[in-house]
Parts: sequence; C-alpha cells; structure tokens
Amino acid sequence: MRSRRPCPAPVPRSAFAGFRFPPDVIVVAVRWYLRFGLSYRDLEELLAERGVEVDHVSVYRWVQRFTPLLADAARPCRHAVGDRWFVDETYVKVAGQWRYVYRAIDQFGQVIDVFVSPRRDVRAARRLFERAIGRTKIRPVEVVTDRAATYPVVLDELLPAAWHRTEQYANNRVEADHGRLKARLRPMRGLKRDRSARVIIAGHAFVQNVRRGHYELAAEEPVNRRVAIAFAELAVAI
Repeated sequence: MRSRRPCPAPVPRSAFAGFRFPPDVIVVAVRWYLRFGLSYRDLEELLAERGVEVDHVSVYRWVQRFTPLLADAARPCRHAVGDRWFVDETYVKVAGQWRYVYRAIDQFGQVIDVFVSPRRDVRAARRLFERAIGRTKIRPVEVVTDRAATYPVVLDELLPAAWHRTEQYANNRVEADHGRLKARLRPMRGLKRDRSARVIIAGHAFVQNVRRGHYELAAEEPVNRRVAIAFAELAVAI
C-alpha cells in the first residue's frame, strides 16, 4: 500500500493579496493619513508626484481596511499600560451629527483606549472602561475624570477600589491630548460615517502610541523614523 505524503501546511494569505498596488505604497499612504493633517485628496496628489496614480477613494478604502489590521498585528508588542488613568470625553461631528469620543490615557502618556458614542451617558462611559480593562488586563488604582455624574456610577460598579479624583486641573493631561486628535481631524472637514470615525480615531491613537515609544517596534529608533519603520515591520506581519 502506497503511503501518502503529508500535505504542506497552508501559507497564510497576505492581507494585500488582490490589491493592485504593492504593500509599501498602501502602507505609506495609510501611515501618512493617520500621522499627518492630510486629506485623501492631498494624499492622491502626493502619491501622483511620486509616480503613483491612485484615486483618493482607493486611499480611503486602504485606510479603512488596513488600519485595524496593522493595529491588531502590533498588539502583542504593546507595553503594559500604567495604573493611573486619565479619562475624559471630547466631541467630533459625523455626518452633521455630534459624537462623543471617550478617551483614556495613563500616566506615561499612552492612549489606553478610545470609544465613539452618539450619547454622553453611563452606558458609554461603562463601555469605555469595560473595553479598556478587558484589552489591557489592568485595573487602575487611580482614575482621574471631570465631575460628570456618569463616572462615579461606573467606577462604583467596575472599579470600587480605585481612587477617583475630580479636582480642578487634575485632568489637564488628557484634555491637552484631545488637541492632537482635533488637529488631525480638522483637515477632514467632518467625518461622514460612524465606522470611518471609529477607525480613524483609533488609528490616530495607535500611531500616537507608536511614535511615543509605547510598543516594542522601532523603539530604539529616532522619533522621526519610528512610525515609518514600525509600519514597514507590521506590513510583513499581515
């Protein structure tokens, strides 16, 4: 009886398979969009100057498709977050409607998590904390917020042992960090869809963390090269 040869293990299919442009072009467009205050049409023009003729709609699709994949690939390399959390919400306009962006950072400046909600309420605040705790496996010993009535309810439920601070100016760290997000969103002149808002806001936080050295990705490289090198490494992984 003839013995059967074992089948070779299947090779994982690259996330870039089926795309017309090579991975390095796609990744640089996604990186530029998340890092700099550029519109999709700006990127179309910049790529054309480099001999790459691509429509701005394709760049939009690349950002929506590859931003979550790159962030997920980097997750095992992420540093553990601190045990002092600064939490606050800001707002953005999506399709003409206001959306609240809940953001949490730690004492080292790492963006812990972000959550986009149509409402500013207990449910939204709870969702931010549940996601942040679930993803990081960290339960903070101190949480700094403003005096919104939603936070004591959520913290009593999820983190009853944490010290909740609400004094004036204590939350300046995260409030100042909102400005970096707003600066990135300003050239967009309003987001059009909730899903794209979630992807872009989370992607901005991811790039911000990479640039600040909160991942074991190009951490020893100069700040002005760190994101480019990290994205090139991650492109191979997906």
